[in-house]
Amino acid sequence: MQVVRIYTGDDGESHFEDIDLPYEQLENSERTAVENAENIHFRRYQPGGFLDWHPAPLRQYVITLEGQVEVGLGDGTKRVFGVGDVLLADDLTGRGHTTTVYGDKVRISVAIPVID
Repeated sequence: MQVVRIYTGDDGESHFEDIDLPYEQLENSERTAVENAENIHFRRYQPGGFLDWHPAPLRQYVITLEGQVEVGLGDGTKRVFGVGDVLLADDLTGRGHTTTVYGDKVRISVAIPVID
């Protein structure tokens, strides 16, 4: 499974990075390493919803449950994330990114903050 990480580069801008989660073998399955998390929350965004430039408020996994979101970067790059896509928001400094509800459906997501 791939996760898309947004991180702040040396240039102070946000960038995308595709990462593979490292799985370990269990008796009848595989799993990733356990990460500490707290304060899970769900969000609902209406069609046309837009958040201007912002860094991630904290390191968190964001999983789209319904609808789609378009994430924009300072260099003009944009990516659309849909149902089941996992984004690791890790651009805690710099200008950050924009988010726009993509399409005409409500977007519902879950955010899972990661504690280091």
